[in-house]
Amino acid sequence: MMIIKNMESADLAAPQKGHRVTQVCWGLLLALSVLIYGSHAPLITLCKVDNKIPFSSSSCVVLIELAKFIVSLGLLFLRGRHSLHIAVSWKHVVPYAVPALLYAVNNNLVVFMQVHMDPSTFQVLSNLKIASTALLYSAALRKRLNRRQWLSLALLMAAGICHTHSSMGTPKQKVDEAIPGTQFHITALGLLLLLVYCIVSGLAAVYTELILKTQRLPLNLQNLFLYFFGIVVNSGAHLASAEVSSGFFDGYSWWVGVIVVTQALNGLLMSVVMKHSSNITRLFVISCSMLVNAVYSVALFNLQLTPLFFVSVFFIAVAIHLYYHV
Repeated sequence: MMIIKNMESADLAAPQKGHRVTQVCWGLLLALSVLIYGSHAPLITLCKVDNKIPFSSSSCVVLIELAKFIVSLGLLFLRGRHSLHIAVSWKHVVPYAVPALLYAVNNNLVVFMQVHMDPSTFQVLSNLKIASTALLYSAALRKRLNRRQWLSLALLMAAGICHTHSSMGTPKQKVDEAIPGTQFHITALGLLLLLVYCIVSGLAAVYTELILKTQRLPLNLQNLFLYFFGIVVNSGAHLASAEVSSGFFDGYSWWVGVIVVTQALNGLLMSVVMKHSSNITRLFVISCSMLVNAVYSVALFNLQLTPLFFVSVFFIAVAIHLYYHV
């Protein structure tokens, strides 16, 4: 009887131990993604020469997509060779072109919107992406969110707005004095374009999650399709841009190499999140990364934190508690 009880205890302990290991691994994955997201803006700043970005941003995006494609291909051969024998038709592949096209549309919208609003206004109002993503997530994936969860997402938006204001650094009057002709503004067309930008951003994210979860294919194979179209679309965008007049690698430094590696890794991590968790988790990762971004900026550029930064920290902490009951 004692042996049987010990065996039963062992059988119960094994799944619990496996669950704890999974939780730890998942926590490390999310923490790494937060750190990488938060490092992106400081790394861009470190790349600047005379306060200007010296390299082609479109060529950098192509390299990031290519790096993700190569890693996915390598993982497919190393860990999922059985996937090579899966019958795949064009109906499985074509849907992955949609997110690449949607992200390309948004990249062009960001450039065009600068004519109709100032960058600070764009940064503040772009937090509406949280609302658009949550609404599309709830509708397209039929995931009903309760009041606590909607309140937590509203707090994430408020945290994003507070963080943006805290990072502006100078009040409107000082900016207008320092840079003649600069003012905080947005036109009616700019507002319309911003709404389209937020909807397209949410649609691209939710659609990606939808195809990753509904297609019963290995994630590495799905990533292969996704990043193939990413390479094609972004290469076309690079060739069509004015940046093509300069060399593909002009202005590159080892900091740019760090950006390519970290952003490629983050893209792969986000595919895991959307396959096995949700876009809501992705939104929390992005919001937490704002705080990491500020910490990096304090360490590297002597940024002075304002009270609004700590308000953002409080909002995000409450949002996490409300949504995940942590």
